[in-house]
Amino acid sequence: MTVCILHAPRAERAVIDTTIKALKDRNVDCWEADRDGPASAIAGRLKEATLVVTLGGDGTFLAGARLAAPRGIPLLGVNLGRLGFLTELEAEQVEDGLSRFLDGAYRIEERTILQVSLRRQARTVVRAIGLNEVVVNRAGDARMLRVEIEVGEQAVGVIDADGVMVATATGSTAYALASGGPILEPTLQDLVLVPMNPFALTVRPIVFPPGQDISLSIIRGPAEMRVDGARRSRSVETGDTLRCGSHPRRLKVVRFSPPERFYRRLGEKLGWGRPLVPMK
Repeated sequence: MTVCILHAPRAERAVIDTTIKALKDRNVDCWEADRDGPASAIAGRLKEATLVVTLGGDGTFLAGARLAAPRGIPLLGVNLGRLGFLTELEAEQVEDGLSRFLDGAYRIEERTILQVSLRRQARTVVRAIGLNEVVVNRAGDARMLRVEIEVGEQAVGVIDADGVMVATATGSTAYALASGGPILEPTLQDLVLVPMNPFALTVRPIVFPPGQDISLSIIRGPAEMRVDGARRSRSVETGDTLRCGSHPRRLKVVRFSPPERFYRRLGEKLGWGRPLVPMK
């Protein structure tokens, strides 16, 4: 067994060392990598990995998901950040969590991964994958985008908006939720389309069933595209088409808690369902 420890750039050295020691005490080979290091170099070493452990916040977990999912490697998240909605363990639980994993006392929860391609003049200029969402929004001081939306062979409509987002069920509790989208149970394979500040008040989010490819054709731009909140955006021009769908492989997330913990986490992390005043 070989474990990749993917950590945030400013992750506490003590937690990294504790993780390494916990694995080596069980005779498990491991190596560490900075989340912001060259992705190609990290990917090259993942061929023999049987587990990816992320040490950081949700951003580090998302980076780990993009590396682990296409290779079918399970992912275990340890929260060192502020929110840690996606991660399974807190820093003080890392030794116990790794011991439970190595003893086989865990379950695998599968999550849909989004695959995206940007088409320009009949050729693909960008390919990307993400766990949460892809966002296309107007660039700079440009007017509202005009976007034609199709699902499979069906025309959905043309909308004017500041942007459009396609999110997975996992991403429904991230940027999509902040933009007015619905909450989806994270193991669902549906995709949700969320218009961002649409001109028409009747334009609302739509949930599409599994297996549907969503096409966003930019009738009026310019725009920029980001996957999972990437620091670097990609330019999108008038006439480009963004095709979004589910990756053939799903992310394998290591879980120790029962499935219903998701709903408790909504209250703990996001405050969902908490009364505005204390109940008597």
